[in-house]
Amino acid sequence: MDRITTDLLENGLIMKGQVNRLIAKGINNSLILKHITQSGFMTMDRLVRFIVDKIRKGVYELSIIAEYDYIKESTVLTKLSKELNLDFIDLDDAHIDDSLTNKIPFAQLQKYNAFPVYSDDTNVYIALNDPLNIEAKESLQRLFKKTLIIKVAVKKQITQHLFKVSLKDKEKVLVKKVRDELNSINTLEEQQQASSILLLINVILDACIQGRASDVHIEPSERSCSVRGRIDGKLSEIFIFPKDIFAPLTSRIKLLANLDIAEKRKPQDGRFSSIVSGVEYDFRLSTLPTLYGESIVMRVLDKQKALVKLEEAGMDTQSYHKFQKALKTPYGIILVTGPTGSGKTTTLYGALNEIKDISDKIITVEDPVEYRMSSIQQVQVNPKIGLKFADALRSILRQDPDKIMIGEIRDSETLEIAIKAALTGHLVISTLHTNDSISAIPRMADMGIQHYLISGAVIAIVAQRLVRKICSHCKTIQEIPASIIEEYSDFISADDIFYIGSGCKECNDTGYSGREMICEILNISEKLSSLIAKSASKEDMHKQAKEEDFIGIFENGIQKAKDGITSFKEILRAAK
Repeated sequence: MDRITTDLLENGLIMKGQVNRLIAKGINNSLILKHITQSGFMTMDRLVRFIVDKIRKGVYELSIIAEYDYIKESTVLTKLSKELNLDFIDLDDAHIDDSLTNKIPFAQLQKYNAFPVYSDDTNVYIALNDPLNIEAKESLQRLFKKTLIIKVAVKKQITQHLFKVSLKDKEKVLVKKVRDELNSINTLEEQQQASSILLLINVILDACIQGRASDVHIEPSERSCSVRGRIDGKLSEIFIFPKDIFAPLTSRIKLLANLDIAEKRKPQDGRFSSIVSGVEYDFRLSTLPTLYGESIVMRVLDKQKALVKLEEAGMDTQSYHKFQKALKTPYGIILVTGPTGSGKTTTLYGALNEIKDISDKIITVEDPVEYRMSSIQQVQVNPKIGLKFADALRSILRQDPDKIMIGEIRDSETLEIAIKAALTGHLVISTLHTNDSISAIPRMADMGIQHYLISGAVIAIVAQRLVRKICSHCKTIQEIPASIIEEYSDFISADDIFYIGSGCKECNDTGYSGREMICEILNISEKLSSLIAKSASKEDMHKQAKEEDFIGIFENGIQKAKDGITSFKEILRAAK
């Protein structure tokens, strides 16, 4: 049991019987306190008062709050600052004197989670995360000649503001250093050895990953060069560099990915690895010649995502059990469908983690190999040397595999071999571009596969999309117009409650933070298999699927909107 719950029991503030009832319901020990506050056994205000009292007495460290995601740090710090007769400050809304950070060693500010806000004739006002840290206050006081006035701020805001300061400083210094180096460079070889460009690339990657970007876009224009990150599916500008920085920047990035830096007329693809903030990432690189120079896009591949579990990828419980049932089938083909950027690859890797077994030989054919996995043989397609999907697939079937993952079925030849592999005792997982699960059946028929082969091979089809999650900091109830309720009366009613993000500093005023999967899973039953073999229409197949408790992607999304995970508007955008 967690420490705070144990202390509450010892102090008689919660009853042992309340805890035992929650344990009997199967509630995880670490979540007991959350359920106690939600059920009304103890109010959040009373819990915060208890925690603040323990922090003041030195029983708890302030860092204990980080272990409880449902206890807001700002609420605890607001209460603590009142008890200490200090002011709580929201740094995002404060007027900050940027010059103050230059008057104190940056390492000291990082060490003490402190940020100087502003000063007047006699005082300097500093935001501190832990106002009880005597060492921090004494050290900071020695660095400033004025009287120190402490204001309390949440750790995340201090960290973000410190990161912005370091980023701005690094950018200025590095741009100057790059220019100085370029002026002293005479040969291409010397340009490739320039260290400042490499440092600038590290700053770009660090900033984009800190901002949760899935892709990094480096684009030239007539007078400048912009760096944008795709965050939750939307592009956001992160840097604007002078135009003279662009050529050496792109050349060094291409060099990292082992691309031909002299070739600027043709698109090129490559990849490289780099350690950013202590974590190793892979970057998949694509170049495209444009009017003002080569546009570069880097896909950020977090190696931890290769270890993702299906139930942690956003798949709801019912869909997860349906998919798991299909994965336990000894042979057949499972298809994951959806548009580009819908998370199909993540689902494939989640499925591989689910079926990975030391007693099975698993081979993948990918273009490119996005995540490297242990215990699995991964084949990289290379059309330049004649190794296409179909060629690789023919070869791996002679390698005695048990399970095969095909990154994408792009042509009838690959599909035909995949179907034959599924019919001859192999479990095959792949992706196909269709709008929904049932549409995959006529799509395969259009690609030249006989209906009786499809009915015998396909065991499940998944269709999915990614929708943005509502920001938890500005989540508010949304009124749905009566006309919309009437239009979608089969799915929603006037009694349903929906939410939306009003926009705040935490989510850059978008109202959204992070993404979630919505999906539909069509398990092929005997009756559906029979309909497919008879070349039944999509309407007939859909009717049969509904009789077998099939839940469509729109309906799945509506449920996630009702659960407050995403907005009704987002579901309409993605799935209707």
